[in-house]
Amino acid sequence: MDEHGGADPGTLGVDSPWQQAAVVRRWEPEADTDPDAGAERESPAVSATVPRARREDEAAVRSAVYREVQDSAAFREVRARYRGFAFPAAAVFVSWYLLYVVMATTAPGLMAHQVAGQLNVAMVAGLAQFATTFLLTWAYARHARLRRDRAALDLRWTLATRTGQERVR
Repeated sequence: MDEHGGADPGTLGVDSPWQQAAVVRRWEPEADTDPDAGAERESPAVSATVPRARREDEAAVRSAVYREVQDSAAFREVRARYRGFAFPAAAVFVSWYLLYVVMATTAPGLMAHQVAGQLNVAMVAGLAQFATTFLLTWAYARHARLRRDRAALDLRWTLATRTGQERVR
C-alpha cells in the first residue's frame, strides 16, 4: 500500500477518463449461459428488476455497437499498429533464436571460440538471447504506450458509453 501513495493499486488514477466522465449507470456483468440447459442462469435480483425482453434488447444493441466499432477505421488502425509491430518483432526474435540453436549444433568449433578468458562465442550469444528478450519487452511496452494505448482506450470508452457499461469504483 505504501508504494502506491496509500491508495489501492487496482484503482484508477485521477486523470482517468473513466472516473472523469459522467456516469449513466453502474456496470453489471452479463448473465452466464449454461451450455447444457441452453437457458440463461439469472440471479434473483436481476430477473426481478429487469424484464427478460429488455435484457435481450440491450444485448442486441450492445452486439450491434461491438460490430460497428469492430468495423470502424479506428479499430482497424489499432489492429494494424499491433500487427505491424508484433509480427515482425516475433519473426526477428524467433529467427535469432533458431540461428543460435543451429549454430550451436552445426558449428561447435565457431561457438567454442574463446572471446575473453573462459567466455566463448556460445556464452556471449546465449547471454545476448536474454538481452534481446528484455529489449523486445521494453520495445513492445514503449510501442504500445506511444502508438496504441490512447486509441485503444478511446475505443473502449466509446463502447462503454454507448452500451451503458461504465465501471465505477
